[in-house]
Amino acid sequence: MNKTLCFYFQVHQPFRLRRYRFFDIGENHYYFDEFKNRSIMRKVAERCYLPMNKLLLDLITQYGKKFKVSFSVTGSAIEQFEMYAPNVLESFKKLADTGCVEFLAETSAHSLAVMKDEKEFQRQVQLHSDLIKKYFGLTPTTFRLTELIYSDTIGALIEKLGYKTMLTEGARHILGWKSPNFVYTNAINPKLKILLRNFRLSDDISFRFSNNSWPGWPLTSEKYVEWLNSIDSKEEIVNLFMDYETFGEHQLESSGIFEFMKNLPQQVFAASNFEFLTPSEVYDKHQPIAPIHVPHPISWADEERDLSAWLGNELQDDAFNTLYLLSDKVEKIADPELTDIWLKLQNSDHFYYMCTKWFSDGNVHKYFNPYSSPYDAYINYMNVLSDFIKRVDGYPAEIDENAQQRKLIDYINENKNSVYKLSLIEHTVSPNILSDLQKSGKIIQDSISVSATRTVKVAGKKPKAAETKRVAAKTKESATASAGAKVGKTTRKVKKKESKPIINKS
Repeated sequence: MNKTLCFYFQVHQPFRLRRYRFFDIGENHYYFDEFKNRSIMRKVAERCYLPMNKLLLDLITQYGKKFKVSFSVTGSAIEQFEMYAPNVLESFKKLADTGCVEFLAETSAHSLAVMKDEKEFQRQVQLHSDLIKKYFGLTPTTFRLTELIYSDTIGALIEKLGYKTMLTEGARHILGWKSPNFVYTNAINPKLKILLRNFRLSDDISFRFSNNSWPGWPLTSEKYVEWLNSIDSKEEIVNLFMDYETFGEHQLESSGIFEFMKNLPQQVFAASNFEFLTPSEVYDKHQPIAPIHVPHPISWADEERDLSAWLGNELQDDAFNTLYLLSDKVEKIADPELTDIWLKLQNSDHFYYMCTKWFSDGNVHKYFNPYSSPYDAYINYMNVLSDFIKRVDGYPAEIDENAQQRKLIDYINENKNSVYKLSLIEHTVSPNILSDLQKSGKIIQDSISVSATRTVKVAGKKPKAAETKRVAAKTKESATASAGAKVGKTTRKVKKKESKPIINKS
């Protein structure tokens, strides 16, 4: 049996904050640096996304179903593609159309919500799954969490959501003497298969490729395939997981990274017994050899391979905990504009910028950090968050439904060409309200999808007909009752509910 080579690329761009000063609080509600976000997106699009997508499409054209890769594209990246680089979005759609590319599920905001709020986490997963379906016509069955974060408890939750496979880091302190080159299972629920990153062979490409002081430099496709062939004959799979920005951004075109990737498939086919498969194909082909025990969360970040890059000091913990105190309030308000900001503030990058590591991983953090220090990152973020809290807390307890509908209609009309924003509305506003607006002709019928089945949707599965009918009937009944309740009453109360953490940081 052929061995397996599984390529996975992470695609993400955060919404970076502008310089937001103390005196802006309560005066200015625009938080994001549009110039920086646009310029960085366009730069990375020209250096990485467009040429690399074209290269992959050419390889698929050349080798057909023999060459396959997988992606996770965050909701934050998708929205910025839509805003600043629509040609990149089209190039990803072309890859999706080949049938040789798998798109994975994750949180839409590239967030750490799973560490604090299960309900918010599940909302983001469903939003992201719907985005992948709408943009690329695919329903994800494989999951990867932000920065490959994983634990036994998290894996069990992912299986409950209907996913069959999850990706994470092949961390030394977890594996011990075991190899990452096998398929494992979740220790709590063995139905979930776990694919482990081969960090050495992945980092040879993503980190060391252009380092001329590295003993393996220069890295050629011939040399790399020799390394693949040197793996123990009993080992079955090599998982190569890396940032997509490796190609052309972290490793410049002048380093030869594109030529390396262009030549790699031909060398693999000619000089090895490896075949390229996507994670879902790995699920079908390979049987797990054992459960993998991960009692505390791991990730692919830094030497520690834990969560200390984001939640490792008091600055990060304070910002993180303060943010998630707003979770229930934002949900109850159900304002798409506030929800959009709420998601952007959950980008894990904001907490990464506050990291105070100065030793082995200091240079890596400095490379990705737009701030002069972690303390500047913290102060700027907390200034923004302070203003956002004032807006959320200042939302009237008695909300005029007519005013709310007018605001919603304006928001829909302003964003009618944005698939991302319209999807966000569907996941923020009550289906009954959207249905009423459509029936009254106040919004275009096809602009918003009001799905009675979305409450029973599970990754990779269709709701049973009986369940669909039951939910549809319940929705209709609820809409009728809601209409009756509106007679003589034009306001509703927003109630406060305590959030409940599901996984404590170790």
